[in-house]
Amino acid sequence: MSRPDTARRILAAARALFEREGPAAVSMRRVADAVGVTPMAIYRHFPNRDALLKRISEDSFSEIARHWDARKSGGDPIAQLLAIQMIYLDYALAHPHLFDHAFSVPREDARRFPEDFRARRSPTFNVVHDAVIEAQQAGALRGGDAWDIAMTLWAHSHGLVALYRAGRFSYDDRRFQAFYRASLGRLLDGLRC
Repeated sequence: MSRPDTARRILAAARALFEREGPAAVSMRRVADAVGVTPMAIYRHFPNRDALLKRISEDSFSEIARHWDARKSGGDPIAQLLAIQMIYLDYALAHPHLFDHAFSVPREDARRFPEDFRARRSPTFNVVHDAVIEAQQAGALRGGDAWDIAMTLWAHSHGLVALYRAGRFSYDDRRFQAFYRASLGRLLDGLRC
């Protein structure tokens, strides 16, 4: 078995544990058992548990960014911004443990606004920023700092998702999705030219 294949299998097993039970479930022993290697073998590919968790988070950021970027292909720029934010919600509902770890848990390596974002260090935030710029250039959104507007959109989306995940809505997923879409529509209406 090749080293890259083993690393992929380790990562897949760790992610499966993470998605099923959360980050606390990702122990080197449990991952090793799932892959069929010794716990020490994992250290040839990942120096420690934190590096494994960081890789899972980074992969999830890249996955979200790919989905967002794929939805941003011409058409109404406001509809594109809404579609991007709906993917954010879909991801939170489909992958709650990954979502929480990526966006709601304090981490030393977390990107900080505004410096890291303006330096384009966030693959997800870059997509939102670029969509805001396109909407502004198309005359669909008012002018202003695109980074700040993108953060406003993200904060609104994230706040709603965090409240929903904390049980602050009595809605089921379908009703919450409808509320979320309408709420974002109201925010975007306020940002229109």
